[in-house]
Amino acid sequence: MDVFYETFLPAGIEPAEMVLVAGIFFIAALIKGFLGIGLPAAAMAFLTLIMEPTTAISLMILPIVFTNFVQFNRSENRRQIAIKYKWFAAAIMTSIFVTSLFITSFPTAMLTVAIGCAMVAFSVNLLFRIPLPISDALGWQVGVGLFSGILGGLSSIWSPPVAMYLLARNTPKEEFIGATGFLFLAGCIPLTIGLIISGVVTSETLLQSLVGLFVVMCGFRVGEILRRYVSHELFRTFVLTAFLLMGGRLIATGLL
Repeated sequence: MDVFYETFLPAGIEPAEMVLVAGIFFIAALIKGFLGIGLPAAAMAFLTLIMEPTTAISLMILPIVFTNFVQFNRSENRRQIAIKYKWFAAAIMTSIFVTSLFITSFPTAMLTVAIGCAMVAFSVNLLFRIPLPISDALGWQVGVGLFSGILGGLSSIWSPPVAMYLLARNTPKEEFIGATGFLFLAGCIPLTIGLIISGVVTSETLLQSLVGLFVVMCGFRVGEILRRYVSHELFRTFVLTAFLLMGGRLIATGLL
């Protein structure tokens, strides 16, 4: 039994707390299935209450990779999207890889603040749809990509700048879904490699992340079903408001 706990439980987490971790994964995946966004933001907001940010990030690896692969695979015009946003993706991949290599060197408070800032930016942008003066110049893609990657390497959440850029460009719905799937998936690969090299992701944490993936798949499906019966706008507003409050709490915690 001790071998089982050592293999499938994150360091410092008691068996009873693992039930709570599974519940967090389920709720985060339900939000992703319902809204199509928010898996890392929701999971990291709660996981960091009971474990170190680096441990939480390692547990999120496989669920993030899987859900983004599914999202991009289901999108239309994948080839055209990949060509259009290739430099955006390259900038994300480069910066997220470099940042993730040194994640263990960053103070826990800095990681907590980074996660909080990502959540606040994510929720404020989607709640209020703040317009940004962004052009279609290549420099914008590279610049936003580099910033997204740095944020992603620190927090595992690199969606806020990506979503802001695409919304500011008035990207059509189908292209938005495909582009976010592509750019999120592009960031998963170097993030995983960087965390493995830095020692944050190990064979043990991959097994633990695999367990989380099964829970995520269940929650994702439930979210898709609920989408048919629950008011989308009400649920969306509730979730994003909660993200905003939790992000503010994480920033305050990291700064104090």
